[in-house]
Amino acid sequence: MIKSPKVLYGVERFFKEGAFKKYQGKKIALLCNQASIDYTFKPVFILFKEYFKKNFKFIFSPQHGLFSEKQANMVSSEDEIEPFTQTPVVSLYGPRLKPEDEHLDEIDVVFVDLQEVGCRVYTYIWSLYLLMKACEKKEKKIVILDRPNPIGSQIEGPLLESSYRSFVGMDILPMKHGLTIGELANLFKNRNFKHLNLKIIKMKGYKKEFLFPETERPWIFPSPNMPTWETALVYPGQVLLEGTNLSEGRGTTNPFLIFGAPYLNIKKLVFLFQKIFKPEKDGFILRPIAFEPVFDKWKEKRCYGFQIHVFDYRKFKPVKTTLLILKVIKENYEEFKFLEKPYEFEREKKPIEILIGNSQILKWLEGKEEIDLDFYLYYNLKNYLQEIENIRLYH
Repeated sequence: MIKSPKVLYGVERFFKEGAFKKYQGKKIALLCNQASIDYTFKPVFILFKEYFKKNFKFIFSPQHGLFSEKQANMVSSEDEIEPFTQTPVVSLYGPRLKPEDEHLDEIDVVFVDLQEVGCRVYTYIWSLYLLMKACEKKEKKIVILDRPNPIGSQIEGPLLESSYRSFVGMDILPMKHGLTIGELANLFKNRNFKHLNLKIIKMKGYKKEFLFPETERPWIFPSPNMPTWETALVYPGQVLLEGTNLSEGRGTTNPFLIFGAPYLNIKKLVFLFQKIFKPEKDGFILRPIAFEPVFDKWKEKRCYGFQIHVFDYRKFKPVKTTLLILKVIKENYEEFKFLEKPYEFEREKKPIEILIGNSQILKWLEGKEEIDLDFYLYYNLKNYLQEIENIRLYH
């Protein structure tokens, strides 16, 4: 028998405490993927079929598909039939990015149960954003079944500038936003969707500063290159490598935890990195390695680089760490390049521009301007911190 966990997710409270009863007789849709399970490892879409039967009309799937099998960056997932419940799956990544009117016309309530990773550029929150926009227009209710932010409540910038809005940033957030998906929904509603009928089913036993291991729950990968919670910990920084010709470890068993390229000299970089990173202060060690990706950038080429070993999770600053790594490599290797568009449906700006989303940091990275990096990553987030105090669900 699997014992009841320390932290109950929104979906578990929803069914255990009987809140589902008020929705029986309603026509239901669910935005989820294979990481949406309860503590007995039962997929939430199977629970919905058991409780709502023929009124469970649609499953909406985010980027990577219902089973998180698709790779990144505009690899579409198609509409299909879910094999266990025979429920139609409507993809919100590829054929469309938000539900069409005909889908919403058939339902009364959309439930959302998605594991987010705490980072502005992870697209699941923007699928939620577009869903909220569509549901406000069609006067449909949204119910968020909340899940943890695996990397806790610490915030790290930069704040997205409006001119860099895209599908990896449709509203103004810092890179490491510090909120659960339910709290993000509250924030989006307050800012943009004031007439939306929104309900959040909170977690029980959860504290905002929890890192994922403190929930005592198993990690289920929400996307194919997010195999561990430690991956989520480094992701807000290491995702910036997607805008460069450095491998971020896709095509290996340690995506985002390792990085490199064939042109790097790791002996030289060890010396350069030791000048700026101090393990006792920064909470991590860069271990020199070589690896060969089996797909993606530098496929089947020997890459020289590093693995990030984080040993003090609360000292580690992922965004600042990666920006400093990129700065050193750009200044020392003429082979280093920023990649060209398109990226995540953006066809005007370069990937690195919409990933960083801040003009001053971009100028600094390109060597055009000296800045106080800490100002853009931490000190100018006061207004955001004040704003989110009003929408936090946990303390």
